[in-house]
Amino acid sequence: MAFSMFSHIPMPKIMWRDENMRYMLCAFPLVGLVIGLCLWAWIWLCSITGIGLLLQSAGLTLIPIAVTGGFHLDGFMDTVDALSSHSSPERKREILKDPHTGAFAVIGICTYLMLYAALCTGLVIDRQTILLLILLPVLSRIVSGLTILTFPVNAGKGLLCAFREASDKKAAFIILCVLLVLCGAGLLYIDGITGALMLAAALISTLYLYFMSKKQFGGMSGDLAGYFLQVTEIAMLAVIVGVRI
Repeated sequence: MAFSMFSHIPMPKIMWRDENMRYMLCAFPLVGLVIGLCLWAWIWLCSITGIGLLLQSAGLTLIPIAVTGGFHLDGFMDTVDALSSHSSPERKREILKDPHTGAFAVIGICTYLMLYAALCTGLVIDRQTILLLILLPVLSRIVSGLTILTFPVNAGKGLLCAFREASDKKAAFIILCVLLVLCGAGLLYIDGITGALMLAAALISTLYLYFMSKKQFGGMSGDLAGYFLQVTEIAMLAVIVGVRI
C-alpha cells in the first residue's frame, strides 16, 4: 500500500480498505530507502562511465521524482500557490483543492529544482556522502509520517485524513519513533557533525510546518505534507553540501 500510494513503482493491486492501510505509514520510509539506493546506483554508474558533473546532478535531482511520480512535488506546488495568494486560511484551502496550476506554483517548482540541482553539483562524492544521501529520503519520510499522525488537520477532508483515520496510530507512532532513533543514530555514526545538523534541519522544518500550517491553513493537509517533505529534503541536502564542501 505504501509503495502503491507514495511511489511510481508498479505494485500488485491491493484493495483500498482501512485494514490494508493500518500500518502503511510505517512502511513510508522504505520508499525513501529505495530512492536512496537508486541515488547510490546512479553515482556508481557515473563513476564508472565518466558521466559529467552536470548530468550527474541532473540525475540526483530527477531520480526522486521518477520514483515517486512527482507525488510530493504536486503538494509543494499547490502549497506555494496558496501561500503566495496572501489570502485567508479558507481561501488558501480552496486554492489547494484547485486542479489548475497557478503562476506562483510554476515559479516555485522551477526555483526549487534549479536550487536542488545546483546543490547536487556542490556535493563532494565520497563514502560518507553516499551513505548520508541514502538516509536523507528515509529521514524525511519518517518525520513526514510523524507529522501526519500527530499534527492538527484543517477543516478540509482529503487523503491525509484518510491515512490518519485508517492508521493504528499508537503502533505507527511507536514504529516511526524507533525508525527515527535508528536513522538518527546512523547519521551520527556516518558523520557526527553533518548528521547532527541534518537532524536539526529536519527539526526546524517540522517546527516551521507546525506553526505555518496552523496559521496559514488552520491545520495540516496532504498538500502540506508534500510541501514539508520537499522543504525538509532540500534543507538537509544544503547541510551536506555546506558542511562537507
